[in-house]
Amino acid sequence: MQTGFRLNLSPVKEPLGFIKLLEWFSAVFAFGCCSSFNGTNVISLFCANGTNETVSAAFSYPFRLNQVLLFKDNGTVCNRSLAGTHLVGDASSSVEFFVAVGVLAFLYCMVALLVYLGYMHVYRDSNFGPAFDFLVTSAFAVLWLVSSSAWARGLQKVKYATGTEGIHQTVRTRDHDITCNVTQFASMRSLDISVVLGFLNLIIWSFNAWFVYKETCWHSQKGRSQQEAARGRGPGPI
Repeated sequence: MQTGFRLNLSPVKEPLGFIKLLEWFSAVFAFGCCSSFNGTNVISLFCANGTNETVSAAFSYPFRLNQVLLFKDNGTVCNRSLAGTHLVGDASSSVEFFVAVGVLAFLYCMVALLVYLGYMHVYRDSNFGPAFDFLVTSAFAVLWLVSSSAWARGLQKVKYATGTEGIHQTVRTRDHDITCNVTQFASMRSLDISVVLGFLNLIIWSFNAWFVYKETCWHSQKGRSQQEAARGRGPGPI
């Protein structure tokens, strides 16, 4: 059996390779949409003495909101000295998990495409290659489900903590006489898109698992056993 590199673009025209190419692009956009995020919310403070003030809260990936400073320590707000105040919440674990899955999926797709385009003759002549590919593809489908669900929940927490209600609750822990309202919201469209792409990756990888399974010895053995069973039955009695 020859094991050298032989470039062959035909696998990309088949579902096996074409879907892997889609997975490569969708993984890049999925983790890229959230890992590059930077946003700032502008908050108007309404003081008890009738004056208004404006503060801002800048937050970004990995969304450790409890490290985002809203009021400086011993800063003057509404003519009062307040202790340092941070936003509430930490969504770093869910978003970092999501990004890690995306990066690993991206790298695996690159390796798989290299095998498909250069070593498909080795891939199809062995039982290990398709079986390993099927198990990894199935594992990534599960990882996309778990990570996308976790990040969707984490994004809800980010939106609440940086919204009017969440910031108002944070401010009230320092001074009950101060009310606030978020007057300018950072666009979180890219974060919403990342969640959608995460679940889209779940669908694509699950769909791809079927085509990879058809390359495994398990599928071929099942087909042969069904054919042998059909031949063994033969025609029924007249």
